[in-house]
Amino acid sequence: MNNAPAIPDVSVVVPLYNERESLAELAAWIGRACGGAGLSYEAIFVDDGSADGSWEVVEGLAAAAPGVVRGIRFSRNYGKSAALYAGFEAARGEVVVTMDADLQDSPDEIPELRRMIVDEGYDLVSGWKKERRDPIGKRLPSKFFNATTRAVSGIRLHDMNCGLKAYRRAVVKSIEVYGEMHRYIPILARQAGFRRIGEKVVEHHPRRFGHSKYGVERMVKGYLDLITVSFMSRFGRSPMYLFGSLGTLMFLGGGVTAVWLIVDKLVKQSRGLPLRPVADQPMFYIALVTLILGVMLFLTGFLGELINRNAADRNKYSKDKTI
Repeated sequence: MNNAPAIPDVSVVVPLYNERESLAELAAWIGRACGGAGLSYEAIFVDDGSADGSWEVVEGLAAAAPGVVRGIRFSRNYGKSAALYAGFEAARGEVVVTMDADLQDSPDEIPELRRMIVDEGYDLVSGWKKERRDPIGKRLPSKFFNATTRAVSGIRLHDMNCGLKAYRRAVVKSIEVYGEMHRYIPILARQAGFRRIGEKVVEHHPRRFGHSKYGVERMVKGYLDLITVSFMSRFGRSPMYLFGSLGTLMFLGGGVTAVWLIVDKLVKQSRGLPLRPVADQPMFYIALVTLILGVMLFLTGFLGELINRNAADRNKYSKDKTI
């Protein structure tokens, strides 16, 4: 007899941090939205080290709906990426939907997001808060951030960082979200080979409880993470292509300049022309620094290749189908 739990139609992953006031209402809303569409579901609440009693609320919800409401609790605050990763690991549904716990994302969007994954063949569907119910101090930086991310990544999404997204199950089981990379999950998904990425305009509600957990520092972290994920997507498996190329160019440029200065001095000296000692010329020291930097960059690429060669996942590839 097989006692394995049935695979739900939808797994709803909700990362939370000090959101106790909204959890009961959110769980009920998810139930109404999925039940009204005839979908079986599980709601996974991931408590990212809350200190306001949020976990006690999750425990009560899980006790009232065993097997439907599930909870994961971190011993301390690790961040949204860690919470999403834990939720992705635990998710059993064929479609996984993520949303924030502050009631600004609408669970009524879940059936349509799932339909786009199942019927239209998308790997990932990202929400677009076209009419965003946030202060202008959050809206303007977000527009600038999204424009920059579109330009760098080439993924034409209006709202890369929207918490309301739907994924094919294979996507969340294939990507690793860490640090602050939750902002760039579409980039990570494309890097893993999932290229059918869509977008849906979603309803966005004003915040009713608490306050935003993100400050100005997220903009700095966001752009640093954008540089990281862009580098990893292009050169993560072959760092020598970047560092080796730059190092070789700098080494050749510095070497040619140094040789030219020395030859120029010898020619002038042989002809009895006025000359300036090589060591008195700033260009000579610039050439030496360029030579040294070229060697260092080349060695950086070489060390990166050595690390990759010995990595446990060096031959880990995302497979779509096998026959």
